[in-house]
Amino acid sequence: MYELDMLMQGFRTLLGQPFALLLSVVGVIVGIVIGALPGLTATMGVAILLPFTFGLDPLSGLLMICGVFFGGVYGGSITAILLKIPGTPAAAATAIDGYELTRKGQAGIALGTATCSSFLGGTISVFVLIFLAPLLASFALEFSASESFALAVFGLSIIASISGKSVVKGLITGFLGLLIATVGLDPMGGFPRFTGGYTELFNVPFIPVMIGLFAAAEAFKSMEDPAVRNSLAAALGRVVPPWTTYRRLLPTVGRSSALGIIIGIIPGAGADIAAFVAYNEAKRFSRTPENFGKGELAAVAACESGANGCTGGALLTMLTLGIPGDAVTAVMLGALTLQGLQPGPLLFREHADLVFTLFAGMLVCYVLMLVLGFASLRVMGRILQMPKSVLTPVILALCIVGTYALNNSLFDVGIMLAAGVIGYFMQKWDFPASPVVLALIMGPMAEANFRRALSLSGGSYDFLYTRPITVCLLVVAGLTLMLPLVRRMWRKPQSDVPGTQAKTDAALAADPARSGE
Repeated sequence: MYELDMLMQGFRTLLGQPFALLLSVVGVIVGIVIGALPGLTATMGVAILLPFTFGLDPLSGLLMICGVFFGGVYGGSITAILLKIPGTPAAAATAIDGYELTRKGQAGIALGTATCSSFLGGTISVFVLIFLAPLLASFALEFSASESFALAVFGLSIIASISGKSVVKGLITGFLGLLIATVGLDPMGGFPRFTGGYTELFNVPFIPVMIGLFAAAEAFKSMEDPAVRNSLAAALGRVVPPWTTYRRLLPTVGRSSALGIIIGIIPGAGADIAAFVAYNEAKRFSRTPENFGKGELAAVAACESGANGCTGGALLTMLTLGIPGDAVTAVMLGALTLQGLQPGPLLFREHADLVFTLFAGMLVCYVLMLVLGFASLRVMGRILQMPKSVLTPVILALCIVGTYALNNSLFDVGIMLAAGVIGYFMQKWDFPASPVVLALIMGPMAEANFRRALSLSGGSYDFLYTRPITVCLLVVAGLTLMLPLVRRMWRKPQSDVPGTQAKTDAALAADPARSGE
């Protein structure tokens, strides 16, 4: 097979390039650190390192950037699980169940599961990138504005799955998130809406809001009893998940990786959407969906494999068609042109040796991410040993520094603190924060593509029922919204049977991994 032969040739070429391998290590380390810091995204890391690749040879420069990309997407899960601080938007989904596992004393297994799932999701996506690039790229071209709108609606329907105890409260917070998402520049006309004259609000500040709702709110809550030492100090324990446990998560990892790849190749989508969609599908396929949101290993595995599966998908359309799948690959597109390379079909014909050596380097980057990820977990786990009186100010300082670093703006810090106060009261009154973040991500995408599709169809709503992919996505979105209600109605009679719940609880207590099947 041509691709396999070229990949082996790529590995042989890479072994003769020690400097490129060294920069891969540097890139992965920088990526993990940047990803773990709240507010510092993989996009920012790639953008910061981009000027430094100008004097390097193409392979070394591109591999360092790939290392930052892969490490950045994974690194966000570490603080999401340990401190409920999503280092990246994609890690917001991981924080839902990851932090609950930490509270249960299973932080080590959660971190290990996230690391293994990130490695598998990313590695699978790179192999898909190598072997199925032309086929999947042509499928992605079928997505126009109407399909992108339907995808965003499907993403919004996931609110029903991540609402926790009350779907009604989740829908309320999701609606508030959609209202906030209308602030900023009109996506079609370009004029400001509801900004109050503040230029800082021209773009929806969803990252400061996300940091405030998840991290600052948690810090404010811990202030209620700052003298208490973290009781989870020694809870990191084993970090490598037992094979018997992880084996049952493999179907979830495989399914989520495939979802991440498909979402990654759709222009405009990204790892954050992939993580939330993977979470929803894992819950839908689970035998015990009621455990999601309460500390479910399958949820962590799904989010991380979905988010990292997105990396290969996003690179696929960027390399084969010159269409970046997300913000990070848009910056990487600049890195390619900086090296004098033009993405597209000719890249595979004129620079096939370089392309397949780059693919081999990507696989090496994911192996490095696995090794360095596990090596850093013990160090990161020492965070748990801090007393709350020390940890809380550190969390707030990270929130403020990370938010300020986004745009060097104190205005963003103010938004983050306000969101933190709101998030604190939302926790007190059991209103979930995740639907707000999801609405802030999906809302602008849904609005822009709906209005664009409406404009292309001359004001007709025909595109909602005449395009097959659009219809399929909208039907799935409707089913996703109705599923919690149907499930509750279906299980209510069963819960009336004496002993049913007790048997389920006993089975889960005997083997928690069964819930992820």
